Amino acid sequence: MRIWIDLANSPQVLFFRPIIAEIERRGHSVTISSRSFAQTIQLADRYKMRHTPIGSHGGKKLSKIGVRIVDRAWRLARFAHKKGFDLAVSHNSYSQALAASVLRIPFITLMDYEHQPANHLCFRLAKKVIVPHFFPVSELRKYGASSRKTEYYHGTKEQVYLADFKPQSDNTELSDIPTGSVIVVMRPPGNWGLYHHFDNPLFDRVLEYIAEMPRAHVIFLPRIPSQADAIRAKGLSNIWIPPVALDGPNLLYHADLVISGGGTINREAAVLGTPAYSLFKGELSAVDRYLIEQGRMFHIKDDSRIDEIKVKKKHKNIVLGKSELVDEICHSILH
Repeated sequence: MRIWIDLANSPQVLFFRPIIAEIERRGHSVTISSRSFAQTIQLADRYKMRHTPIGSHGGKKLSKIGVRIVDRAWRLARFAHKKGFDLAVSHNSYSQALAASVLRIPFITLMDYEHQPANHLCFRLAKKVIVPHFFPVSELRKYGASSRKTEYYHGTKEQVYLADFKPQSDNTELSDIPTGSVIVVMRPPGNWGLYHHFDNPLFDRVLEYIAEMPRAHVIFLPRIPSQADAIRAKGLSNIWIPPVALDGPNLLYHADLVISGGGTINREAAVLGTPAYSLFKGELSAVDRYLIEQGRMFHIKDDSRIDEIKVKKKHKNIVLGKSELVDEICHSILH
């Protein structure tokens, strides 16, 4: 089969890396399109993926997001036209869902967050919806995913691509951080997303709290350039903004704790055994609740709980990777 995979966000590069390798190992061809958003392009290049960048994110305004989704769908349709694709696959790429529908290419979507309003679009247009087994059945039905077209994999998407993770002991990316520092990786909320369209001042207060600690060294990972500019304007000496995309899993493995406004980075840290603190202000996903119940993630809901964040050196990592998930997902995609 000729399979078209669209990478619309940076975590999807890591997620699809082992899946693409396994699909190709089974004799199928894969063509990749990508979107200029966050570190998607840089990561795809870093992992030597052959991909075609098409379109970008729409920004914070909902009206512009909608226009950009439709514009990118048109661009993707032009890209895919007459290429003879048998299947279009993504992790809820709205633009690919629209383009595949127009071109009558069977569309498969994977998703792990049940509170995303745009699930209505992808789930209804998909011939198959693949989700973690935590995903609530009621939410699947609400968004138009019948039991007939829903399949499950038994773990989290982070366990898929971290199953073959091997830490690099010679971590040169952190070589300039003073010995003995408590390494804190922080990523701000994506408050322009359809699932997170509100401000989260709690993140700024936590950042100030961490920055005041003498041993703490913050590695700040912005989602967009303006977030980096805002941090640079503060002039804090113990906050470092990497100039290029880093090896994310290795960074999180060697960090002492991870704090994020929500999203994949928290779940990656939790799977890798690094204490993760979520400041997410929306509804937590079933996957997040599972990791919280396992004691691998903590949810800081408001200012009164900021002092619950334990800023200290960690002991050791116990990784929760599951190598069988790649086969499980590939079987769902290909059959």
